Amino acid sequence: MGIENALPEGILLTSVEKLAGLGRAGSLWPATFGLACCSIEMMATGAGRYDLARFGMEVFRGSPRHADLMIVAGRVSQKMAPIVRQVYDQMPDPKWVLAMGVCASSGGMFNNYAIVQGADHIVPVDVYLPGCPPRPEMLLDAILKIHEKVRATKMGVNRENEITELEEAALVATPTSAMKGLLR
Repeated sequence: MGIENALPEGILLTSVEKLAGLGRAGSLWPATFGLACCSIEMMATGAGRYDLARFGMEVFRGSPRHADLMIVAGRVSQKMAPIVRQVYDQMPDPKWVLAMGVCASSGGMFNNYAIVQGADHIVPVDVYLPGCPPRPEMLLDAILKIHEKVRATKMGVNRENEITELEEAALVATPTSAMKGLLR
C-alpha cells in the first residue's frame, strides 16, 4: 500500500524544485552568439526541418536580458572575448552556456594569439559540443543534455549549498598538470 492508493485521482505529488525545473526546461530562450561557420548550423537547427520550437525555443533572443541559454557558436577572438563576457553577465540567473563547435570548445585549429582557446576561459560552460561544424542533430542532442541539467537545478538554500560543495571539490581536485594520461 503506497501513498498513491490513499490519494484521490488527479492529485499530483512533486517538489517545487522539480516543477520549476520542468517549467524552465520547457521554455529555454537562447541568446545566440554566432561568430563563425557554426552559426549557420545553429540557424539550420532553428528552421523548419529540425524545429527548435518543439523544445520551447522558437525565438532566438536579441537581448541577453531575455535569455537564459547562451550558445557560443564558433571561434572567439581576443577582441570579442570581453563582449561575450558582457552578454553573459547581462543574462539573468539561472543561466546556462553551450559551447558549439571545436573552436568554441578548445580553440580548434586556430592555435594562435588572436583566438581564445575555448569559451570556458571567458564564461563557465555547461555543455561542450564538438565538431567542425557540428550538425543540427548534434545541437539538438546538446540542448537535450542542457534540459537534463536545467531539470536537476536546485533552488534557494539547496542551490547555495550545492555551489559551495562544488567549489570545495574543485579546490581539492588534482590539477591537470599533475594528471597522468595520454599526453604523458
